[in-house]
Amino acid sequence: MNQTRNSAFATDQSIGKTVRIVVDKLLVRIQSGEYPPDSRLPSERALAAELGVSRNTVREALDILESRDMVRRRQGSGSFVTFDSHRPDAPAPGSVGERTSPLDHLIVRSIIEPEMTRLAVMNMTPRDLEDLAQVVAQIEAVRTDLNEFIRCEEAFYRTIARATRNPLLEACYDLTIEVCRQSFRTALMRKHLTPDRIQSYQVRFNSLFNAIATRDVEAAVEITKLHLVEEQRLFLHDG
Repeated sequence: MNQTRNSAFATDQSIGKTVRIVVDKLLVRIQSGEYPPDSRLPSERALAAELGVSRNTVREALDILESRDMVRRRQGSGSFVTFDSHRPDAPAPGSVGERTSPLDHLIVRSIIEPEMTRLAVMNMTPRDLEDLAQVVAQIEAVRTDLNEFIRCEEAFYRTIARATRNPLLEACYDLTIEVCRQSFRTALMRKHLTPDRIQSYQVRFNSLFNAIATRDVEAAVEITKLHLVEEQRLFLHDG
């Protein structure tokens, strides 16, 4: 079994002990091939009965596995294994994604995103603004779909990173996004992403777009910082 991956789950303090145990047990089955790629996992009810835990505990464990691209969940169909140790893009043991904690990720974002926003405001072209407006429209259309919200958020920041006209910074932020996909952020957000919070985020992204569109550097940077503070507050509250 991939000991590095397993230890990353075991030492993370943002999830409870019982959930970590369930995650570890499911990981063993997935990584050993007992649950092979593309196979369907037993139902939440069956897993809860077998492991002697509540369905909520199983659901939270599956949320975490989904956030790490180990499983894919289809409403009404169940959970399916997506992890394949033979894939060329499978996270390597000891890779930066394996070694980065959610807090590490937030710290790096707090360093990169404000300056990235500042450069984008100064360098963004009309085409960039057009692309960003389309992403904002997609964000505003989200109601409760967490995966769609995360996808739109990534697209929003990728557009800003590209608009900096700094290929090295853009590449650094791409790495940040990839590491984010291997972190527990999706599972953490799932607990807090209520319709009201989605609406609050939509307002914030719209405000950030307006600040960028009007070339208001100070306002754009301040909104970015406030958004990061909210992310940190959610993480610390969960922990």
